Amino acid sequence: MRCPSCAAHDDKVIDSREGRDGVSVRRRRECLRCGARFTTYEEVYREPLRVKKRNGQYEDFDRHKLLMGVEKSCEKRPVTTHQIETLVDKITTDLQNEFVREVTSSVIGERVMQHMRKLDEVAYVRFASVYRQFCDADQFIQEIKQLSRRQLRRKPARKSRVNRKKRQ
Repeated sequence: MRCPSCAAHDDKVIDSREGRDGVSVRRRRECLRCGARFTTYEEVYREPLRVKKRNGQYEDFDRHKLLMGVEKSCEKRPVTTHQIETLVDKITTDLQNEFVREVTSSVIGERVMQHMRKLDEVAYVRFASVYRQFCDADQFIQEIKQLSRRQLRRKPARKSRVNRKKRQ
């Protein structure tokens, strides 16, 4: 590693720690020539992920674009920036681990919708309306009905007070 102060190539590592994101290593170094200290970050290089769009064109995967889409859907909703960042990080990591070079935009959209459904229902419907290109109010209503049906299936049947009192 070249020293930023004197451009010498001789240095020693003083301290190594895992980076905040868990995928990089932070190293504190000291130049053996001039004594200057500096920090470097080391991470695994991955081939850039390419996204195949609906129209057949390709573009590089853009985490920022994904983040902006999720943020727009969550606008004026009780969703924190941390929750959004965590969701985008999870999706990005999963895609990079599962796909080597190429992923379709439909896979990305479905993954986002899976996570958005758990995060916030209104944000989910907003995202779904753009992703699935809703044309009219009927499509919104249909999506909301499907969301309601899923929730009814997930909720366990509540026991009445009468049944609880009989057991005691």
